[in-house]
Amino acid sequence: MDKTTIEVVTLADRQRKILVSGGASPRYLSTGNAAGHLVYVNGATLFAIPFDLKTLTTRGTAVPVVDDVAHENLIGTGQFDVSGTGTLVYRRAIGGTSTPLTLQWVDGAGKREPLLVRTSVYADLSLSPDGTRVALTVIAAGGQDVWVYDPRRDAMTRLTFGGAVYRFPRWSPDGRYVVFGSIGNGMTYARADGASQPQALTQSKILQYPGSFSPDGKRMAFEEQRGTQSQIWTVPVQDQDGQLKAGTPELFLKNGSTERAPSFSPDGRWLAYHSNESGTNEVYVRAFPLPSSGQSGRWQISNNGGTSPRWSRIGHGLVYRSGDQIMAAAYTANGDTFVAEKPRVWIALPPQR
Repeated sequence: MDKTTIEVVTLADRQRKILVSGGASPRYLSTGNAAGHLVYVNGATLFAIPFDLKTLTTRGTAVPVVDDVAHENLIGTGQFDVSGTGTLVYRRAIGGTSTPLTLQWVDGAGKREPLLVRTSVYADLSLSPDGTRVALTVIAAGGQDVWVYDPRRDAMTRLTFGGAVYRFPRWSPDGRYVVFGSIGNGMTYARADGASQPQALTQSKILQYPGSFSPDGKRMAFEEQRGTQSQIWTVPVQDQDGQLKAGTPELFLKNGSTERAPSFSPDGRWLAYHSNESGTNEVYVRAFPLPSSGQSGRWQISNNGGTSPRWSRIGHGLVYRSGDQIMAAAYTANGDTFVAEKPRVWIALPPQR
């Protein structure tokens, strides 16, 4: 969180001023007249610092108030709020971050089998193209790092080494590389076998994290997040002498909505994603690339909310999450027309904690 800042913007003239370096999720707590406090999180700790509304300045030193607030470092949010009367409500983090978990395989009938029984705080699971390894984020007090787990050897290979937040690993189609996002550093990649140091793929102070490679590995779709809004971009990628090189990014959609979780179809002709354009997150599919006319069909796949679409690698199927269920929708594609069947419940998951 050290690279994030809390700023105040004067709406009349758009002037910006940095109030706090190393903080997120600011809230203003009034204590009468123009006096008050700015409360915010840095990691799992909630801080408060005196703040003057008239001069828009902080004074004194921030003091810790609570040290076990559940939080999400990559997008800079703490799970708390304050009322106008000074009451604080927050979700408590277990172990300073979140709940320790084990990894399990789940089949279409809901049967579960252990995959990685050692407990830790895991997030952002990504299965390798051949289905033999899992890239994931391990969250600990020292940071959030990307690892690769090989169930055949019951071995973990670490790709990043603390001091930063690395999230949302995604595999290259050949399984050689893992690309992931890092706060304030664009996107980074490393060899999946851990034989190289992480290297920059893109440079950006805006939050970027990968969504999906095209099947030929020559293009990658990713999210770019500004505040609470995310947009989907794609960028050409080449493997040059054992190093990934990115070209110039291109905006996929520009419609004022938040689009996230882009995923290329197995044939590379379609891009699935979720969007809040209707007021609720739903899963959509569009042709890729978009026609030069800018006009393209858009097909809504989910019918009761949906996020994080993924394409089945066997047959014509698209899966996504809706609440505590994994939904599946079969589809057919004919020319420039995409037809999806009514979604069905594929797997019922345990409630999110």
